[in-house]
Amino acid sequence: GYETVSTEVFAKMADTQTPQGILTVLEQPVYDLTQLLEQSDPLFLMLENLQDPGNLGTMIRTGEGAGITGVIMNNQTVDIFNPKTIRATMGSIFRVPFVYVPDLAPVLEQMHAKGIHTYAAHLKGQEYYDSFSFREPTAFLIGNEGNGLSKEISDQAGQYLKIPMEGRVESLNASIAAALLMYEAHRQRSARL
Repeated sequence: GYETVSTEVFAKMADTQTPQGILTVLEQPVYDLTQLLEQSDPLFLMLENLQDPGNLGTMIRTGEGAGITGVIMNNQTVDIFNPKTIRATMGSIFRVPFVYVPDLAPVLEQMHAKGIHTYAAHLKGQEYYDSFSFREPTAFLIGNEGNGLSKEISDQAGQYLKIPMEGRVESLNASIAAALLMYEAHRQRSARL
């Protein structure tokens, strides 16, 4: 069933200036880390301290397009149920599995034990991202928009990779960097089929 409410009440319920006139209440999806890590041929995005809800939503939407099998975030990452994040996913939030964990370090240990290759997008990387093979089980680590990955997490990554920076550009938007990596993995994995 549904309930019709006045414009004033609806304005209080909605978080946008010009709501579309329909609101719904849904159960939040819940996923299990162990099941995520058991997938065959996984492709993960791991996020540390990401703060921008639009960036997170864009990553999830782009990740679905590139065929990722899950997103793993530490608890300091912005809330995936932030309304701005949900809007930016354009529906992908209902299809891309995700989990929050207190700390990424133990998850990285589990990944390495399972043969999942972990790559940190890092300015100290010696090789460009397109010189690696992502056909094996893979996880890409992306850090905070301003500070990048913490030293603890980047030190634990299997390898560093870098993205070309021409001109005087020092870094890319986090969701753009993630998109490049995820789609390179998609390109490589599609090429072998």
